[in-house]
Amino acid sequence: MPATDPGFVVREARDTDHDAIRELTVRVYVSEGYAGPQYVPSLADVEGRAAHTELLVADAGGQVVGAVALAAGGGPYAELAGPGEAVFRMLVVNPHWRGRGVAHLLVRACLDRAREAGCHRMVISTERQMHAAHRLYQRMGFTRAPERDWSPVGGVDLLAYVRSVTDPYCGHCGRSAGDGDHAACLRAMTLEPPRYCPRCRRRMVVQITPQGWAARCAEHGIISG
Repeated sequence: MPATDPGFVVREARDTDHDAIRELTVRVYVSEGYAGPQYVPSLADVEGRAAHTELLVADAGGQVVGAVALAAGGGPYAELAGPGEAVFRMLVVNPHWRGRGVAHLLVRACLDRAREAGCHRMVISTERQMHAAHRLYQRMGFTRAPERDWSPVGGVDLLAYVRSVTDPYCGHCGRSAGDGDHAACLRAMTLEPPRYCPRCRRRMVVQITPQGWAARCAEHGIISG
C-alpha cells in the first residue's frame, strides 16, 4: 500500500509523470548547485531511469512534488550495490513541499520495496554539500560507509551511506517498526529529534541548541539535525 500524508501520496510513476519528474529534478539540482551542465543530460533522462529502475513519485492532487529512482535488481543505476543490496538515486522534493515528510516517505517506500524484492541492505551516495539530505538519512538510521565513497567523474566526490532495509524499532514511539502504522511518527520526526534509537530501542539523550539538535545512543552514537 502507498505511504500517505494528508497532502500527498507516494505511488509508482506513470509515463505521463516523466516530464514533471524531469523538470523538477533538473530545476532543483541545478538551481541549488548540485549539478553542472555535464550532469544535466543524466538528470533529464527520466525514460532511461524508468527502463532500469522503479520510479516513485509523491503526488499532491495530481502534482508531482517529489521523486526518486529505486534500483533493487542491479543494473546501470546500481553501481554501489553488491549482492542483496539496493540503491536509490536522484531523490528530489519541490522546495515548497519540504518539511512535510515528502523525502522521508519516499525513502521509506524505497526501503519497503527493496525488502519486498528480497534485498537486505540499502546503499546510497550523496554529495558532500547536501547537508539536509545527510540529516534525513541519519534520522532514518543510515550510517556513513567511507570505505564505499566514490567519484563517478573527476571533481565529484560522493559520500556513501548504508542501512538495513528493516528498522527494528520506530525512532519516535519506540515500538517495533512492524507493529502497526507509523505514518504519524514519520511525520513527527520531520520536525522533532528521534526519541529512541531505531537500531536498539535505547532512549536517546537529546540536546537542542539554536543550531539544531543532537540525539545520542549509548551503543550507536550520535545523529544530528
